[in-house]
This record gives sequence, structure tokens and C-alpha cells, in this order.
Amino acid sequence: MTLPKLALTDSDPAGLAVDAVVIGTVQGADGLELAPGAEPIDTAFGGGLLELLRLVGASGRADEVVKVPTRGTVSADLLVAVGLGRPTDGRPTAEQVRRASGAAARALAGTAKAVSTLSSLDLVAAAEGSLLGAYSFTEYKSEKGESSLGRLDLVAPAEGTARAHKAAIKTATLVAEAVATARDFINTAPNDLYPASFAERAAELGRAAGLEVEVLDEKALRKGGFGGILGVGGGSARPPRLVRMAYRPAKAKKKVALVGKGITFDTGGISIKPAANMDEMTSDMSGAAVMVASVVLAAKLKLPLEVVATVPMAENMPSGSAYRPGDVLTMYGGKTVEVLNTDAEGRLILSDAIVRACEDGPDYLIETSTLTGAAVVALGKRTAGVMGSDEFRDRVAALGAGVGENAWAMPLPEELRADLDSKLADIANVTGHRWGGMLSAGLFLREFVAEGVQWAHIDVAGPAYNTGGPYGYTPKGGTGVPVRTIAAVLADIAANG
Repeated sequence: MTLPKLALTDSDPAGLAVDAVVIGTVQGADGLELAPGAEPIDTAFGGGLLELLRLVGASGRADEVVKVPTRGTVSADLLVAVGLGRPTDGRPTAEQVRRASGAAARALAGTAKAVSTLSSLDLVAAAEGSLLGAYSFTEYKSEKGESSLGRLDLVAPAEGTARAHKAAIKTATLVAEAVATARDFINTAPNDLYPASFAERAAELGRAAGLEVEVLDEKALRKGGFGGILGVGGGSARPPRLVRMAYRPAKAKKKVALVGKGITFDTGGISIKPAANMDEMTSDMSGAAVMVASVVLAAKLKLPLEVVATVPMAENMPSGSAYRPGDVLTMYGGKTVEVLNTDAEGRLILSDAIVRACEDGPDYLIETSTLTGAAVVALGKRTAGVMGSDEFRDRVAALGAGVGENAWAMPLPEELRADLDSKLADIANVTGHRWGGMLSAGLFLREFVAEGVQWAHIDVAGPAYNTGGPYGYTPKGGTGVPVRTIAAVLADIAANG
């Protein structure tokens, strides 16, 4: 993970000694327009910059990147005009700035130093977008290609103080680093990232951040009665783990539990998946990656909250020792589950972790997972479904949308609960039909949340992993969603309880 170094400048961007200067363009009522902040560059071009950009085909549409040699008109050799799309109420939104900044940063790979005027629109969004867009993962490449943008100067907004601006950049950098950490985990091949190695890497990160860390191996899991994690992980030669990472400041306003699904590879087990696209199941530990990164982020931000991540890790494989459809598992806490489909494994390891997390007496519990294909069918590849306690669910969904991680509040219909009734056990792990699969998974998880705990389940089966080309600040592969949502929720709890 190598991200650009950010710096703040109040100098004229036209005169800075940089390799490239970034400006924004928008789709106005009459076509292409320059975004606010581009005025000094336009002045250097004698007021003819818009005409020049029109001449080379710029339209201002979102994510469009147009490169123009400056030929000495400004100090930088290259002008990068990036499209923000159509403004809302006459001014680009934070997400438009974030996406444009990401597209520009990706286009500047191999550049040593650049300056961006997009920060004059929204400093935090420009900082986050630039860092996230510059991310690349080349761990397994023999030819690493061009390095990421080295340094980016951000033009200071007119509003606010230098101290506030620097603090905003520091926070944005920490959040982006957490996203990059999650992306690195997700993009690591499953032959290298398996339960034991994942747990070891998570523990190293936690200890480096001053967290309390506990790792339960298969013996400790068996002694503790974690039947869901052991059942799912029993088919693999690589035994499961449960990692606990705790940030406990001296004065904590609230207790927050984080839980994330850590299936390091999911074949479906005995209920095996089709071969097509099974390689994408290397991302089935995205929820765990996010929560590991998020608890470390909470410590680095020094939030006045007690934050404890409980992260189950297992590999779901078929073998002679694998759990079977028809098995009954005794979960941590004593509830029994009839397994009807071994490919509905995530909810089994999460249930153990949720019960353990609730023993700490949290005020809030947030869980995230690539849990159901039904979420992708319902909401597409870029929107997460949020379920849980009504008030907290809506709060999480709104905060997620506010930081640009699309989230949609979903119900937990009571009529679906009866479909999880089991003829043998307390509950079955799936219903006998296809309808409302995302919602019935949420209902299943609800059975394991302690009474009185405000909770939210974020199903990121779609947005956690980008199988298409990069766009905005989102790369191909692991996206790190919903790290920024978790960061926003934690900050909101710290501020408002």
C-alpha cells in the first residue's frame, strides 16, 4: 500500500513547481463549464481555457479525464481536466468531487508531483478521493507498472482556518489508509490469506495500534463451544480462528461492537457453488477486513468510544470432514441450528461472533458481510442493504449514503421468520424458498443479538468487490466498502451518543 503524500497550499496553482495541475469541469445548462477553483488556471490561459477544452472534446461528464499539454502557459507541463458531471443546485456535491479526484489521481499514475484545485470545492472529499483513486495492488505482478502519484498539493478552500484544514487532511488520510488496508486484505490470494495467516496479520496491525488482541485457535474454539465457526471450518485443512481486537480509551462515552464475516475462501462446501466466477469468492472475507481496519482506525482517530471487533475466520471447503446438509450445530451460547445448505455459511460463523460480542454489553453492534447473492439481485453491485433495529438501521444507511457508500435501509418482515423454523433444531440456516433471501438472512442474525442492543447488519455482497473496470475512486477488486460508513457511524456516536 503506497498512497500519495498530501500537502496544503494557498499559493497560486498556476505558478507552483509541479508536473501536473488538476481542474474540474461540469456539465452546465449550456454545455461544458469550468468548475469553481479553475479561475487562476483560466486566467493564465488568457480566459481561453474553456474554448481549448471544448476543442479537444471535453464534455464535463462524470469521471471524464482530458489531458492537455500546457506549453509553458502555467508552471506545470500537463493540465488534467476531470469531469464532475451535472452539479446539484449549481454546485458539485462532495461525492462528485470525491469521484473526480479519484479519477484524476488514477490518471496521474507515474507522476511525481501535482496540484489539485478540486479541494477548493470540498477539501475532505478531494483528499479522500485522491488517496483512494491512487490505490493500486501489484503484490503478485512481476512488472509493477507505473507507481502511484507521489505527492499532491491541495489548494486550500477560502473558508476555514489552516489548522482546521490540516486536521481535515489528517483525518481523511487515516480513513483512506484504513480503506486501503481492507483492500489489501481482500486482494490477497486465498493461498496466502487463510484463517491462521489472516489472524496473524490482523493481530500485528492491532498490536501496532496499541489494541488488546486475542486470537482463539481451533482448540480454544472447541473448548469455548463455538459450534458455528468450527462447523464451517471443519472441511478445510486450514483450521478456523476467532480474532478479538479491543480499543478501550480511558474515557469512553459508549461501547460499540464490530463483527465482520471472514470466510477466506468459499467453495460453498458440500452444497458446492458452480465453477463460473468462483474465483471471486476470495473476497468473502471482506467484512472481516473492514472491521479489522475499522477498529484500528478508531484507535488512530482516538475516538472517545470503546470499540471491540469480534472477527470469525474460516475456509468453507468440501471434504470428508466437512459439515453436511442435515447436520445440527450447537452455536456459541447454546442455540441449535439445522444446516440445510452449507453455502449459507456466513451467518453461522457470524452468529457465534455476535453472541460473543454481545457478552461485552455494547450499546451498539454493527456487523458487515458479503452475506447473500439476494442482496445483489435486489440492489445491484454498488448498493449495500442495511437491516437491524429500525432507528439505528436508518442512521447507518443515511450516514453511509452521506459518505458516498450507497446504502439502502431494508425491512425484516416478521412473516418470513416462520420460514426459518426447523423440524429438528431451534432454527434452520435457510428457508425453503428463494424469496427475500437477504431479509431472511437478516432475520437469522437477529436471533443471536442480545436484547436491548441497537444493531445493524450491512450486506455488502455487491459493493465489496468490483468485478468490472475502475471508476471514480473505486478500483477493480476489493473496494474497502463499508470502512468509510463505519468511520462515519463511529464519529456520529462519539458526537451524539
